[in-house]
This record gives sequence, C-alpha cells and structure tokens, in this order.
Amino acid sequence: MKELIVILMSAILVNNYVLNKFLGICPFLGVSKKSDQAVGMGASVIFVMLVATAATWPIYNYLLAPNGLAYLQTIVFILVIAALVQFVEIFLKKFIPALHKSLGVYLPLITTNCAVLGVTINNITDEYTFIESMVSSLGCGLGFLLAMWLFAGVRSRLEESDAPECFKGMPITLVAASIVSVAFMGFGGIIDKLFA
Repeated sequence: MKELIVILMSAILVNNYVLNKFLGICPFLGVSKKSDQAVGMGASVIFVMLVATAATWPIYNYLLAPNGLAYLQTIVFILVIAALVQFVEIFLKKFIPALHKSLGVYLPLITTNCAVLGVTINNITDEYTFIESMVSSLGCGLGFLLAMWLFAGVRSRLEESDAPECFKGMPITLVAASIVSVAFMGFGGIIDKLFA
C-alpha cells in the first residue's frame, strides 16, 4: 500500500508530466485560458490515461512481449489511444455537449497528447504491475489536471497584468509556465522523506 501511495504522490507532484517531464504542453498552453476548460480537459485526460493503461498494459504483457513483438508497442499504443479518444469525443458530444464545444479542437489533440502515450510506455518501462500502472496513470492524470488548473489561475492573472508590449501573449505565458515548473521542482525529494 505504501508503494502505491508513493507512486501516486510522485506522479502528481514530483514527476508531473507537464511541469517536470514537459509532456502534454500543447493542451497545457492551449486550453489553460479558462479554469472550466482546463478542468474539463484534465478530466478527459485522466479518463483517457486510465482507459489507455487498462487496454495497453494487457496488450503488451499478454500479446506483444510473449510473441516477440515488443518493438510494435508504440504503434499499437498510438492506435489504441486514438480509438479511445474517438470514444471520449463521441461520448462528450452526445452527453456533455457544452464541454465538447468548449474543448473544441483540443479534444482531438488528446490523440496526439504525448503525455497519454508517455504514461502507457513509462508504465511498461518501469515494469509496473497492472495495479501499479493504473495508480501511476491516475497520478499522472491528476498531476496533469493540477497543472492545468493552477496554470489557468496564473493565466487569468496574466490577462490583468500590465506586461511590456514585447512580452504580451505567448511570451509571458511561457515565462509564467517556466516559473510554475521551477516551483514544482521543489517537490523533488519530499516524497522520499515522507515515506522513507
């Protein structure tokens, strides 16, 4: 149980996929203008990460690896993730049309979101069991949601700021993102000390 808590907390804070590993930057910068959109995207990514892990872990461990086809993992994982994102898009369009409309073009970007692919591949690389992989995916998704939500708050403050003309728009956004990233690096060792 202690190991699962360490995996979860380190995925959320220490190894945050957006702010530490710099995966999933496109939706992070694109959908973090409003907190409701950021939370919606984060929740969608959590769902896709969990379902993608639940689908790809058995495919790799019971189909690809035993048959000497491990070299196909990236291609197979991309196809599985793309199919899952289509499912999420259809679901949102049918049952939550307001969220589907607010996410707009960024929802299909989950297909190409390298954070989702990175989670599935890293779970295999780290040799996690199925339960550990699911906990890791949940933590990575929650970390993505946390980063999106926090940065939506930062960006709302940036909209009101009086930045120099050369920094307005994306430059000040990137500077703010780097500062938030550096702040998250302060969590580096706290999990080991808490659970040692």
